Amino acid sequence: MATLQFLGATGTVTGSKYLLEHDGCRVLVDCGLFQGLKELRLRNWNPPPFDPASLSLVLLTHAHLDHSGYLPVVVRNGYQGRILATAASRDLSEIILLDSGHLQEEDARYANKKGFSKHHPALPLYTQDDARRVIPQIESVAFDASTEIGPGLTATLRAAGHIPGAAMIEIRIRSRGEREKVVIFSGDLGRPDQPILPDPESLRPCDHLLLESTYGNRDHPKDNAKADLARIVNETIGRGGTLLIPSFAVGRAQHLLYLLHQLREEGSIRKDIPIHLDSPMAIEASRILVRHKEAQDEAMRAEDENGGDPLGLKDVHFSVTVEDSKVLNNTPYPSIIVSASGMAEGGRILHHLAVKASDHRTTVLFVGFQAVGTRGRAMQGGAEFIRLYGREIPVRARVETLQGLSAHADRGEILAWLRASGVRPGRVHLVHGEPDARDALAALLRETMALDVHCPDYLERIEL
Repeated sequence: MATLQFLGATGTVTGSKYLLEHDGCRVLVDCGLFQGLKELRLRNWNPPPFDPASLSLVLLTHAHLDHSGYLPVVVRNGYQGRILATAASRDLSEIILLDSGHLQEEDARYANKKGFSKHHPALPLYTQDDARRVIPQIESVAFDASTEIGPGLTATLRAAGHIPGAAMIEIRIRSRGEREKVVIFSGDLGRPDQPILPDPESLRPCDHLLLESTYGNRDHPKDNAKADLARIVNETIGRGGTLLIPSFAVGRAQHLLYLLHQLREEGSIRKDIPIHLDSPMAIEASRILVRHKEAQDEAMRAEDENGGDPLGLKDVHFSVTVEDSKVLNNTPYPSIIVSASGMAEGGRILHHLAVKASDHRTTVLFVGFQAVGTRGRAMQGGAEFIRLYGREIPVRARVETLQGLSAHADRGEILAWLRASGVRPGRVHLVHGEPDARDALAALLRETMALDVHCPDYLERIEL
């Protein structure tokens, strides 16, 4: 008998972890950090809800921290086995985990300096060295190749879109004397007809589908993101200003570079306006995407193979060092700066905001969701000042938001994906969504498709 336990992403969009057990084999699908509310983040500090040393295998749907960021804790606590992911996810996990370890150490140092931690001294959840020890254990597997992962268990990774290398994971379970059962983990489901990345593959017949529900209660705006970006660029350049774009380094930054390159080639924006990518992680993620043809959609792959430059990287200035970044604040002419972090909560974008947010010629363009309590959300809401480096910085810049670049399938796209497959999963387990979004999608799937839908609780275990 096989069982599945939900160890994260239940009633929340973070902490994805699912433990599948069959015939003595224990497979962990995803190993993510809890993020956001303090009550969730505290779970990261509890002892793992399983014995890491007893795991047989770890499978990753993709490299984002809420799916991979707990790996250093699991390895430090005794897991010595293989971690399987697509080739692009393997390479992205390396840069993401090392950066996470570095940030954990920086947060601990800052807490000790300011004395606001309850623990003395404050310690990081894990260090960069902890993250570095994970990397040799990550092995790549090809899309659509069945892999034996244990007695009576095979796994197949299929393209999910979302970010480079993202996969859905299909696990087939064979027990003596019983019918084969199939469990599919959607991971984060991407959107159809997006540039750079492949469309999510069609759903295969399955007994159980773990389906994300991040946008289960709403649809994305139908705005023309490319046309809006051209307008914002031209208006900013017309004022002689700088376009500052806080961006997530993996996925979103590459999407932006693609759109800017297309607009340049079409003549919709001027080619002589410099584009700066000011994020070492975004620079490396862009190189990883170009290197991994299997993670690209057909159009990008064809352009790349014909000697093209689909992301326009030859015309992008890479700001690798801190000194490179500082120079950008002294440029007197108009430019476009894409920098991290996406919610203006850390990273190099803060230095640019400290210098340029008070300049009326500047435009600050947000290109992703801004969580409550972040600087990004405050600026979207019309904040007249933002606090940076102990100073109140007046916001005289124009603040814009570019809709339509989300990497998650919305309510309508999830429904269309399910219907297009022509198959009916035996049971749907909604994960990776806040309660309102999850419950709305559950009601929609029951009403429109008469599906058996389950909304699991944290630590709940079911028989498969």
